[in-house]
Amino acid sequence: MPDKLFTGGFRTQYGALCFRRLAEQDDIQILLVTTRGTGRWVIPKGWPMKKKKPYQAAEIEAWEEAGIRGRARKKPVGRYTYLKWLDDGDVAPCVVEVFQVEATDAVADFKERGQREVAWFSPDEAARRVREVELKSLLVEFRPKGK
Repeated sequence: MPDKLFTGGFRTQYGALCFRRLAEQDDIQILLVTTRGTGRWVIPKGWPMKKKKPYQAAEIEAWEEAGIRGRARKKPVGRYTYLKWLDDGDVAPCVVEVFQVEATDAVADFKERGQREVAWFSPDEAARRVREVELKSLLVEFRPKGK
């Protein structure tokens, strides 16, 4: 749908690149969730929220879509674009600002439980499972910032 990409009307979303460190290693795992509609693997993400900063919205999406609690860094680690199918059948080009969220807790009972699959993957495997090329690159190249 090239006509949608070149209209200049990108909408902004905020995403959570949730990760956890593996014990006794420098390795990490990255969390992916499936979409409710098509079952594609993606990172938790959503629309801007009133009275919430972008990184706070990313934290909330991680909690609602995957049951992950964690602290997001205030600056994004990257961004990617994709086409979102809207409920009215239209398509909206979106740019997702991605925030690193180190998982501090995970619960099995969360808002969208039963609507999505949630799984942890190595960065390479996570990149293989997502479709968006820019997100693939972001996952493969991701190195946690801070402690």
